[in-house]
Amino acid sequence: MLEFKFDTQLLIEGENLSEDDIFAYISSHIKGDSLLAIGDEDLIKIHFHTNEPWQVLEYCSTLGDIHDIVVENMQRQQDGLQG
Repeated sequence: MLEFKFDTQLLIEGENLSEDDIFAYISSHIKGDSLLAIGDEDLIKIHFHTNEPWQVLEYCSTLGDIHDIVVENMQRQQDGLQG
């Protein structure tokens, strides 16, 4: 059993985005691991393993336009099923 089963990935498009601020907020407010927040002031890619992907989407949507959203169930993948 995986501790955090949803691989959550998305892009945030906006203005004056900060990788460090986004990383700090997600790290301190949403349980999970394997967090990446990479990009520049206009576009940030998020990758995060969590059990509450909706919290990531909700937060990121306050920062700008979110798109290319992927939420995969890694537990199903590990069990040999489609994620």
